[in-house]
Amino acid sequence: MPTSPTQSARRFDDLISGAGLLAGAANVIMQLGHPGVGYGVLESTVHSGNLFRHPWKRARTTFTYLAVATTGSDEERAAYRKAVNRQHAQVRSGASSPVKYNAFDPELQLWVAACLYKGFEDSYEALAGAPIPKDRREEVYAASAPLGTTLQVPAEKWPTDREAFEEYWQQGLEKVSIDPPVRDMLLSIAELRFLPPVLGAPFRRFNRFVTTGFLPRTFRAQMGLRWTAKDQRRFDSVCRGIGAVVLKLPRAARQFPLNFFLLDLRWRMRTGRPLV
Repeated sequence: MPTSPTQSARRFDDLISGAGLLAGAANVIMQLGHPGVGYGVLESTVHSGNLFRHPWKRARTTFTYLAVATTGSDEERAAYRKAVNRQHAQVRSGASSPVKYNAFDPELQLWVAACLYKGFEDSYEALAGAPIPKDRREEVYAASAPLGTTLQVPAEKWPTDREAFEEYWQQGLEKVSIDPPVRDMLLSIAELRFLPPVLGAPFRRFNRFVTTGFLPRTFRAQMGLRWTAKDQRRFDSVCRGIGAVVLKLPRAARQFPLNFFLLDLRWRMRTGRPLV
């Protein structure tokens, strides 16, 4: 029996867990591995969205986007798209920028969305300790397009199936290039240096470790991050241990805090508060 869109969305919904946010810094590195995205963030003059100046607000807007793109309604996605677009309109390369970029470029947004999808897949498989079954993978992928189409990616640009996505992903890896200024910023993110020392310092080594573990080999090489077979065994053990608990939780508990940020978005829409 064919799978309905609602069933496909539910299958994708099943991959979502708060524990997957352990891969957050790795996913940022993957996104910014594309030079246009990396320099767009590094040079951005939208200071209200700067992670190092406003870490809580940056986290809230990012997590809200993930929540609304994966589990929000069409109305909520449209509202969030409008709010984010006002910020993205200010992100364009200047005469002195090393590369040309525009936050409205659908090719750059497609890369960001592809990284988000790959991050959902990779984090779920690490927590589950096993690959997603092939038949389920296609159903999950079929429901993932809103990761891109919630912003500027036309539906026809989203790769048609998981095989087409893999081809796109491999081609994208060939374009990954992280220059020293972007690398320094990304290492600071991996080491939680955007947080006050009292909050970031106790978790600095652990976050760098899991960030490196979640990164595909191409990005580790670009970042100059060392990774051994022993590191991989430790990483696998940590992820499976967390997954053994988290993936058995009721849906609401498993998806916290993303479901909280979706509720926060709905509250902001009702009360007329800024969404971003």
